[in-house]
Amino acid sequence: MGNRPELLVPAGSLAELQAYLDCGADAFLIGEDKFGMRLPGAFTPAEIAEAVRIAHERGAKIYVCINILMSNELLKDLPDYVKQLGAAGVDAVQFGDPSVLQTVKELAPQLKLHWNAEMTSTNYMTANYWGSKGASRVVLARELNMDEITEMQPHLQIESEVQVHGMTNIYHSKRSLVRNYMAHQGRVIGENESVGMERGLFLIEAERQDEKFPIYEDRNGTHIMSSDDICILEDLHMLLGAGVDSLKIETILKPVSYNEAVIRIYRQAIDTYFTDPEAYEFEEAWIEKIREAQDPERELSFGFFYKEQVY
Repeated sequence: MGNRPELLVPAGSLAELQAYLDCGADAFLIGEDKFGMRLPGAFTPAEIAEAVRIAHERGAKIYVCINILMSNELLKDLPDYVKQLGAAGVDAVQFGDPSVLQTVKELAPQLKLHWNAEMTSTNYMTANYWGSKGASRVVLARELNMDEITEMQPHLQIESEVQVHGMTNIYHSKRSLVRNYMAHQGRVIGENESVGMERGLFLIEAERQDEKFPIYEDRNGTHIMSSDDICILEDLHMLLGAGVDSLKIETILKPVSYNEAVIRIYRQAIDTYFTDPEAYEFEEAWIEKIREAQDPERELSFGFFYKEQVY
């Protein structure tokens, strides 16, 4: 039997954080859009401090995302931001750039470091290397399949995090591709007109017109998201038994009501498993509740969990 993992969800506001706490979330990924990408909402440093207070009162944790493609210009503001996070009592920082690791170790060494390199965290030796540099957790690549994830666990010297539900990012560019495309079409987009998440834009390929890929643009560039949603609920017990430390439900571009339903169901499944792992059985009613809330234009899938990978 594995250890009981935390249930991690990104929150876009203090109200969302409170709602997800009530549904059973154990930890939250939040941040400011200046330093964090693909978050459901932006938190000011003051709001981050308030989030810490709310979460800690309920025994939950707050992780701040600093996964921006770090420029020389941004490096000037990074030390002050890290100091504010340390003073706020944040539990950990999620990072990809070594400059973040170095700054945290120097200015806020009490903060744990979660290494998230998106698609390159594919083996335990690389994860353990970052552990030797100060990271306490690896966010495993979503391209790993179930065997690769479960077989990696005994070799890891740091914690592991796996996404179990929601959409994934499939493309990012720092360029303003949406505005440039619209300008190419001759469509005038006002300087204050949004092409962000709230616009509800999507791409459709000529060969697969039944699949919609959400696309949005913000201060960090252009983001294209998957056309379906990962849902590993049916085989969640395999990750629980393997000892994965953190299970992430991605909440971006989803209604709060949908996220609440999903969090409750995963909470129930995790708690049921650890009540008696030997007697655990998946309940079809769990997945049916998710299907009821699911956008009919977005399929639930196993993602890469059951695909053979060649590196």
